[in-house]
This record gives sequence, C-alpha cells and structure tokens, in this order.
Amino acid sequence: MTIPGDNLSARLQTDRPHSARVWNYLLGGKDHYPPDAAVGEQILTTFPDFAAVARLQRHFLARAVRHLAGEAGIRQFLDVGTGLPTADNTHELAQRIAPESRVVYVDNDPLVLVHARALLTSTPEGACAYVDADVRDPARIIAEARRTLDFDQPIALTLLGIMGQLSDDESPAAVVADLLDALPSGSYLALSDGTDTSEALNTAVAAYNSQSAHTYHLRNPDHITTFFEGLDLIAPGVVPTPDWHPELSTHPGPAIRGHAVCGVGRKG
Repeated sequence: MTIPGDNLSARLQTDRPHSARVWNYLLGGKDHYPPDAAVGEQILTTFPDFAAVARLQRHFLARAVRHLAGEAGIRQFLDVGTGLPTADNTHELAQRIAPESRVVYVDNDPLVLVHARALLTSTPEGACAYVDADVRDPARIIAEARRTLDFDQPIALTLLGIMGQLSDDESPAAVVADLLDALPSGSYLALSDGTDTSEALNTAVAAYNSQSAHTYHLRNPDHITTFFEGLDLIAPGVVPTPDWHPELSTHPGPAIRGHAVCGVGRKG
C-alpha cells in the first residue's frame, strides 16, 4: 500500500479542529493538535460527560464486533469512518475470534491516512486494507473494498458516529441505503450516533461546530432508527448505547444514557 503525501500537509489543516483528532483527544490519545485539544476542552467544560460518551461508542464497537464475529459468524467487515487507531480496532477484535477475518477500513481524514499502516497488521490467515474515501461516495468505497472483500459472502458494515457528519441536505439515509444495497443477503449494519435529546450535549456540539472544519449533526433517536429501514433489527433494537448487550462488554463503566443510540440489523 502506498500513502500519498503530495497534498497531505494541506489536507491536515492543523490550524483548525478536525473530528477524528478531537475524538482522539477526548479518548485520551496523543494524535491531535492544539486546536483539537482546545475545542476538546471547551466541549468538556460545557458537557463533562462527553469523554465518557466517546468511550461508550468505542465499547459498542467492541461488543458489536464480538457478536458479529462470534454468534453471527461474520468473517468480513467494512468499517466506514474508522477514526484514529486505538486499542481494540475492528480487525483485532474480529481476528481474535476468527483469525481468517477480512477487514477494510475507510476514512478520509488525512491524519488517519498517516496512521493507516498501524491498522494493517492482519493475521496471516486474514486480511486488512485501508481505503482513503469519503462516506459521501459509496460507489468508490464499494469498488475499492471489492479488492479485499468477497461481495458474494456476508459483510458487516459499521458506521459509528459517521452519519452525524452528514447534514440532512446530504441525504445520510440514502448513503446508508447505497452501501447496504451492494452487500449480499445475510450482511449486517452496526450503527451508532449522537442524539439531540440532551440540552448540554446540544450546546457542546454547537460550540464544536462553530470552530471545526466539519460540522456534526445530532438527531432524534427515531430519525436514527430510520437508517435501519428494511433490515431485521437484532434484539434489543435501537437503544441507548450502554443498553446494547452489555454482557458482551469487557469494559464495564458508567451507563450514561440519553446521548447516543445504537443498533445492529441484518439484511434478509
């Protein structure tokens, strides 16, 4: 794999916060710049639970992958909106259960691109690949993912916190539908996103949006549930993030509700 660098410095935009880097700061990582840390601190001042909410999202990813690779028997994963590498990335979780698992990561954040090689540490039996693409371009994502994944076999699509990056004018439901349309029967969608049900969180996100290169859009839980239209929802359905199969968690922590929902659905 080659990592293009001709316009990477321009794309980094280190003078303004970016979502993956702010998220990294909130998770206690080191891959961020001063503007990211500054807006991260502003968010935490406005909404002190935000770091805990960020960790709950990562914990949901782990539980979902454990379920999909374990009970559901999925061996292929398409992780869109990867974010910066951290502990228990998708391929590590899946290959711990099934070493032959194949994973394609997709992100368009330039700093994630810089760290892409850290993600490509597959077991010999499996495979990992990284696609530099925007979620708004499902056709490119699918075309590039076909180099690694077998689209005749079930694939788990993960969209964690990424649909909030799209405004309603950008038709996020259509983006989800386009990605799912390319997947065969027996595939799954694991999705989570922030909700607009907390005044403090709404205020914190508004502060972030006023300074960031990209905006985030909180939505009502019922709106987020529509992203699963046409799928068979796995019990308990679309629920607050801590309530989705907590028995699968290896990181028990505070059950902070009312700020994000999640779910897993199967394509018939």
